[in-house]
Amino acid sequence: MPYYVYQINQSASSMVKNLKLLKQYDAFQPAKSEVRKMRKTMSEEDKFELKIIFAESELQAEELLQEKRETPVLMEWEI
Repeated sequence: MPYYVYQINQSASSMVKNLKLLKQYDAFQPAKSEVRKMRKTMSEEDKFELKIIFAESELQAEELLQEKRETPVLMEWEI
């Protein structure tokens, strides 16, 4: 299964994330190093996130990125 690199834009009024596929990789290490390079070039004005996702297809990757995840509850000893 490939690794997909996405640029995620989310406006404050929209509940749906705008996803833009940047690249697809067969291995994790090249994807990771490319995303690190991209993050270093980002400025404070950039209002997007970069994510790597492992999925069977572009469709599955986008579905996984659109899922609303619950915020993890930190236990007292984890703080």
